[in-house]
Amino acid sequence: MTTLVTRRLITHVHHNTVEIDGLDIFYREAGSKDTPTILLLHGFPTSSHMFRNLIPALADTFHLVAPDYPGFGASSMPLVTEFEYSFDKLADVIEQFVTQLGLEKYFLYVMDYGAPVGYRLATKHPEQILGLIVQNGNAYDEGLREFWESIKDYWQAKTPENAQVLADNLLTLDATKWQYTNGVRDLDAISPDNWFNDQYLLDRPGNKEIQLELFYSYGTNPPLYPQWQEYFRQYQPPTLLVWGKGDDIFPAEGAYPYQRDLDNLEFHILDTGHFALEEDLEFIATYIRDFALRTIAA
Repeated sequence: MTTLVTRRLITHVHHNTVEIDGLDIFYREAGSKDTPTILLLHGFPTSSHMFRNLIPALADTFHLVAPDYPGFGASSMPLVTEFEYSFDKLADVIEQFVTQLGLEKYFLYVMDYGAPVGYRLATKHPEQILGLIVQNGNAYDEGLREFWESIKDYWQAKTPENAQVLADNLLTLDATKWQYTNGVRDLDAISPDNWFNDQYLLDRPGNKEIQLELFYSYGTNPPLYPQWQEYFRQYQPPTLLVWGKGDDIFPAEGAYPYQRDLDNLEFHILDTGHFALEEDLEFIATYIRDFALRTIAA
C-alpha cells in the first residue's frame, strides 16, 4: 500500500519586540516585506491577539504587522506614575514603531482604540497611508451614544467615585465577556479564550489605573474629529469599512457618517458585534484582500 502524503503551506507568525523609549513593544508579524504592508491597530481591552487569525489568513499576499500598545498584551506595562497613558502618547509610540520597522507606506487597519491612535498617525503622515480599513473605529459624534454616558461623566469630573463606576462596569470579567458576545449571531462561535486572556492582563497590579487614565484621555479624541474628517475630505484615502452592527460600544450610527466625507469608500455593515473578526473573519479577510489589491493596482 502506498500512502500519499500532502504538504500544506503553513504561514509562520513571528513574535518580536522592539525597544522604544526604554519600553519593549511586542508585535506580531507575517508575510513578505516585499508585499504591501497592513499595520493592524487593536482596540480595548485586547491586544494584537485580536488579529491572531487574520494575520495568517492574509500573509500569503501581504506583510502584516500588529503591535501591542504599552500597558496591553505582551508590551511593557509601566505604572501610571512612570508613563503618560494618553492617546497622544500611544500614537507617538506607534509612530516611532513604524519608523523603527521601516514601514514607509502601509494600509492602516483601525479598530476601537486603534482609530484615535491611527488617525493621529494618518493626519500627521498622510503620505504614508495607502488606504484605511475601518472596523468599528469611531471618528464622528454620532458614534458616541448611551454606552459612553458614564465615561463622559468621568471626562467632566475625574473623581474616585466616577472612576469606581467605570472600574465596576468595564474592567470585570463579565464586562470583558460582554464585549465579545454582545450583538453576535452565534455565541458558540466565540471562544472564551478571548475574555480569559484579556481579563488576565487587565487584572495585573496597576493595570486598572492604566485603563482609567485611557478612559479619561479618550475625552481628547472627540475634539479632533473635525481634523480627522478634514483629512478624509482632503486626502480621500481609499477606505474599506467593515462594521459589526450589533456593537453597543461603537454602534452603526458611527459608521454611516464616513459616507459624507469619503468618495472612495467600500461600505459593509456586518451582522455581528464589536469584535467582528471573531465571527466574520472569512468575510473580512476576503474584503481586505480584494480592496487592498484593487487599490494597489489602481
